[in-house]
Amino acid sequence: MASQQPRCSSFSSTSRTHPRLSVTMDDSFLSEAKSNQKRKLSQKQKTLLFQFPMGSHLSPWPTYTSGQTILQNRKPCSCDYRNRTSSWQQQSFSTTKPRYLEQLENYLRKELLLLDMGTDSTQELRLQPYREIFEFFIEDFKTYKPLLSSIKNAYEVMLAHQREKIRALEPLKAKLITVNEDCNERILAMRAEERYEISMLKKEKMNLLKLIDKKNEEKISLQSEVTKLRKNLAQEYLHYLSERDARKILIADLNELRYQREDMSLAQSPGIWGEDPVKLTLALKMTRQDLTRTQMELNTMKANFGDVVPRRDFEMQEKTNKDLQEQLDSLKADYEEVRKEHEILLQLHMNTLKERDQFFSELQEIQRTSTPRPDWTKCEDVVAGGPERWQMLAKGKNSDELVDVLLEEIGEGLLREKDFFPGLGYGEAIPPFLRYDGLVENKKPTKKDVVNLLKDAWKERLAEEQKEKFPDFFFNFLERRFGPSDAIAWAYTIFENIKLFRSNEVMSQFYAVLMGKRKESVYVNQTETVAQLLKEMTNADSQNEGLLNMEQFSTILRSTFPLKKEEQIQELMEAGGWHPDSSNADLLNYRSLFTEDKEGQSEPFVQKLWEQYMSEKDEYLQEIKQELGLELRDEVTLPKLRGALMNIDPSMDKQTLSTYMSQAFQLPMSELPEEGDEKEQGILTWLCTALERLQVADIRRMGPREPEPAS
Repeated sequence: MASQQPRCSSFSSTSRTHPRLSVTMDDSFLSEAKSNQKRKLSQKQKTLLFQFPMGSHLSPWPTYTSGQTILQNRKPCSCDYRNRTSSWQQQSFSTTKPRYLEQLENYLRKELLLLDMGTDSTQELRLQPYREIFEFFIEDFKTYKPLLSSIKNAYEVMLAHQREKIRALEPLKAKLITVNEDCNERILAMRAEERYEISMLKKEKMNLLKLIDKKNEEKISLQSEVTKLRKNLAQEYLHYLSERDARKILIADLNELRYQREDMSLAQSPGIWGEDPVKLTLALKMTRQDLTRTQMELNTMKANFGDVVPRRDFEMQEKTNKDLQEQLDSLKADYEEVRKEHEILLQLHMNTLKERDQFFSELQEIQRTSTPRPDWTKCEDVVAGGPERWQMLAKGKNSDELVDVLLEEIGEGLLREKDFFPGLGYGEAIPPFLRYDGLVENKKPTKKDVVNLLKDAWKERLAEEQKEKFPDFFFNFLERRFGPSDAIAWAYTIFENIKLFRSNEVMSQFYAVLMGKRKESVYVNQTETVAQLLKEMTNADSQNEGLLNMEQFSTILRSTFPLKKEEQIQELMEAGGWHPDSSNADLLNYRSLFTEDKEGQSEPFVQKLWEQYMSEKDEYLQEIKQELGLELRDEVTLPKLRGALMNIDPSMDKQTLSTYMSQAFQLPMSELPEEGDEKEQGILTWLCTALERLQVADIRRMGPREPEPAS
């Protein structure tokens, strides 16, 4: 038994490396182990039989004493009852185990001790002695051999099943450890990068603080210079006041001296005494009048021109004042500019602090929730087809799309392994074509078969009058194609496939229409648009060679899509194979733009048409929201939405407008009130609900928006 342990360990390592080889080796090893076990069991049984043969040693202990322990219906007080009780007690204390049972227990104890002596004994080896004891019982008790054998086989089958499960989970455990290590390394790398970004932000913050300090110093120096200039101006003003007062005093002194000199000259005149007194009196009177008048004029002049300075001084002071005023205005302008810059810097600093706090919180949130960027090259060895197929699948896709591709590859394998699907029941939330109880068979079709089946369904749907709902039509189509007995199985199979393969255009569009996330008219109008474009190109190909030059290709695109911008036309031309450095004379095989591969995937040109249609729809709905000027949780009435649609799309006809209104408010067109009716105000819904309903439908711009008048 101890020699079997290395063999088991080597077998487990082989099963981990080669799954298919492990199955065959496991079967051979189990058969060989069973044969060796039976051989050793027979030898040990012979040895045990030789050591302690059964014969008379097999006793039904402790049941063989049961007959002796049954007491007769005696009175407890009788002597016979006392004697029998004492004899029974003696016999019960003297009862011992059968020899065969003791020998089996000793053998089991011995085997277990031998196993415990080994350092690497496993639970599988510890079960071997119990198996041997059970085999002894099966071989010795012939009557119960079938029952005991079935019990043993049932337990052996269960143990083998559990071993297979354990072996299957060992590679997943190793893969989980590897993925955990990779994730830890990426987390450490992201943390290092984030620490570097934080250090750079701190350095930038310090530089901004230094710049703010420098501006504050400049502001303080300018304030000190302004204070100094004001002080100098006050000193000059006081100096000019003192000069003015001194000038007035000097003029008064000069006038006084002049009067004294005139009096002295009159007194010294020799002929003054020879004049007539009357004449002198009259002259004195007139002189006094002149003096009075002169005094009044002098007072008036003093009152009017007492503060007047000479023109030369005035012009000089005016020039000086003007220069100082210009300097003051310049300093004020500089100060105002510096103040505004300081306020802007403070605002920038506050915004920087807010952004820093926001980035730090976002960084913490990203550290808590995000995962490092995956290394997609690891998927090359996992995806069926190897690196070439993975490169073909991953070409031109971002991380989100690569996750979808990887999930589809994994889901495809799991979907292939399923033989049955569980029924979803008959609830109201369950689609009509999936209402079933019990297990449903998985038909396991290929992607090509599913795509062809969906195309046939679309052809039949477009050919009929579309009276029934699309889910009911889908189930009726399956009944007509596969019969009523297999229709539910095909419904579950196709539903699981189109729900899984979201990157496939045919499956994703069919799933959206089937689940009510998109109207049938979206697919129908898009198909008609592509067919109309192909028809225009075919008409332009007069030689029917399947070739067009780039000028013809551009002209057809502009005539078919007159509302598309120039950038969108350029994107379509590039998707069709045109490059800016190529000439217009290059020929294009336009028929290849509308081909599909075996899985229904269209060419980049048709995919670009679909992408532009979805982006134009989103832009159209955003214009409606901006025109309304409401939040998503606000209510919008029917007149407001109608007015917004007419403002952003004046070329829309009444039929199309009624269709959009019916879709937004979920009302039949016959129940929509006329424009100007009072009932319009009572019809309202949430703006977000209306936009979601319009997103489902086929809405597009009918004409160009009128330009706003120039101011």
